[in-house]
Amino acid sequence: QAQLVESGGGLVQPGGSLRLSCAASETIRSFYFMGWYRQPPGKQRELVATVYSDGSTNYVDSVKGRFTISRDDAKNTVYLQMNSLKPEDTAVYFCNARKQFSTFWGQGTQVTVSS
Repeated sequence: QAQLVESGGGLVQPGGSLRLSCAASETIRSFYFMGWYRQPPGKQRELVATVYSDGSTNYVDSVKGRFTISRDDAKNTVYLQMNSLKPEDTAVYFCNARKQFSTFWGQGTQVTVSS
């Protein structure tokens, strides 16, 4: 059973940056999909950014040009670089990974954007 551990969340001022990390307990080459979701207070979880095994990426419109998802296969880690953060980016961010018949979630990391 794969395990995902997120880190890097915290409190940041508007306009600031954070980098989230998602470390997997096994080679991330075993997942065809890895992504970051977020769940703002009182709202549903939404998909923010994805990276596929071929390296292709996708982003929700609200973060395009500000967030970058990347993967380091040697470290079995996926990153989410978040720049120009806005208060509306405040949420718990979750890492998600998928195999053909299984989906895995991390425990989440809190990101708060506030002055």
